[in-house]
Amino acid sequence: MSESVVVELHEELLTAWNRRDAKAYAALFDGDAALIGFDGGQMRGPEVEEHLASIFADHPTASYAWKVREVRPLNEGVVLLRAIVGMVPPGQAEPNPATNAVQSLVAVNRDGTWRIALFQNTPAQYHGRPDLVEAHTTEIREALNKA
Repeated sequence: MSESVVVELHEELLTAWNRRDAKAYAALFDGDAALIGFDGGQMRGPEVEEHLASIFADHPTASYAWKVREVRPLNEGVVLLRAIVGMVPPGQAEPNPATNAVQSLVAVNRDGTWRIALFQNTPAQYHGRPDLVEAHTTEIREALNKA
């Protein structure tokens, strides 16, 4: 049960990004959560909305496409989700392999409400392994076609 709720939480997070809705995105984080962005930038829960609002205001953002790879309870009320993602630039239909990433999300249940305690978005550059770049991109392309 908790696993499906955490999959939905991840989907809500990426859907809020795709809508460019900083408020909805930030609302999914626990008050003392940590977010580590694609560029290595780090912020705490209260900083997420302001940070994203400035990103969304400054330039058009690509949309996420994703595939969940693992959902695993770590303890009662704590679940780890791992996913791969790709980003589709505005006005395009194909993911940009240069923005492939691996995401880790740790969700916690506090008083019956699931929130994100940690979200890390790591570039998946696969240095010197173009076959892995292509495999990642193919999986994301397939996920896009199912959506």
